[in-house]
Amino acid sequence: MNQLDFQRNAASAQLLVQLASEHGMPAAACLKGTGLSPQDLGGPDTLVSGHQEMLIAGNLVRRLGQVPALGLAAGMRYHFTSIGALGLAVASSPSLKSAAGIAVRYLGLTFALSSFSLEDEGGEFRFVGDYAAVAPDLRRFFAERDFAAIVTVQRMLIPTPNMLRRVSLAFPRPQFVRPYQDFFGAPLRFAAARNELVMDSALMDQALPMASEPGLRAAEAQCRQLLAARKPRSGIAEKVRARILADSSHFLDMNQAAAALAMTPRTLRRRLLDEGTTYRALCDEVREALAEELLAAPQLPVERIAERLGYANASSFILAFKRWKGKPPQAYRREMAG
Repeated sequence: MNQLDFQRNAASAQLLVQLASEHGMPAAACLKGTGLSPQDLGGPDTLVSGHQEMLIAGNLVRRLGQVPALGLAAGMRYHFTSIGALGLAVASSPSLKSAAGIAVRYLGLTFALSSFSLEDEGGEFRFVGDYAAVAPDLRRFFAERDFAAIVTVQRMLIPTPNMLRRVSLAFPRPQFVRPYQDFFGAPLRFAAARNELVMDSALMDQALPMASEPGLRAAEAQCRQLLAARKPRSGIAEKVRARILADSSHFLDMNQAAAALAMTPRTLRRRLLDEGTTYRALCDEVREALAEELLAAPQLPVERIAERLGYANASSFILAFKRWKGKPPQAYRREMAG
């Protein structure tokens, strides 16, 4: 599901409006076209959509785009408490590596409008941001903001200055590089093939000072509830999900699902694209949810779970699970068991 479709708390939008105000941009101008007022953002239960937040960022960049490293200035304002229950789950995690996995697992509760994946190999732990769903003229701003926010939260949790190995950014080298050098304090690559924040894998295994297994479990339970509540479930996508779940022991292919809904595969594909998703993404969503439930049964082998979810072999399932959760199913099961 596209990150833009998720509702999120208004804290991030508030921070962007505050940044605009400090540069002389009125709140009304920053919120133009969003249907929001400054009073709306002050409400404790206010939710904004990813689309609204991107409109705010668009207004900000068009007005203040000449400010060097504007996205960095935004990202440095974020605190793990800005994301509510997920922030508590992150801080309660046993290590930074575990905290990163939690954040990606519940990405829909964060401020991110991109998708993120984690890679852990060769002594490097990499955060890889995919900004394909973000408007091209805003990708630089959000890459700067997200990477600055990740590093800011890391330094709040464990103030280790040399954890970063390098930062790769997929936009041309800016005129003023000093702000990036001062903030990251690590080798920089501009015009890179992808946006990538690389940390020392061994240092990411450090224990967090606020680690708490009971706190983590309670926060994760709340995260699951929030994510389910904020995730859009309507239109043809909901009908397709219901069909997949109804026959999850076989996993209908797209042609079968289209026939069950009395439409052609081409029409189904177009309708799903109109709602910002695909048949494969919906199957993955159902498989991910079922995998979590099945892994809760310690006596059920991973090979059997893979078969139950329609995978040809356990290796294919393990690769898919690592893509969803940032860790293999065996590690996820051990964490669940405590």
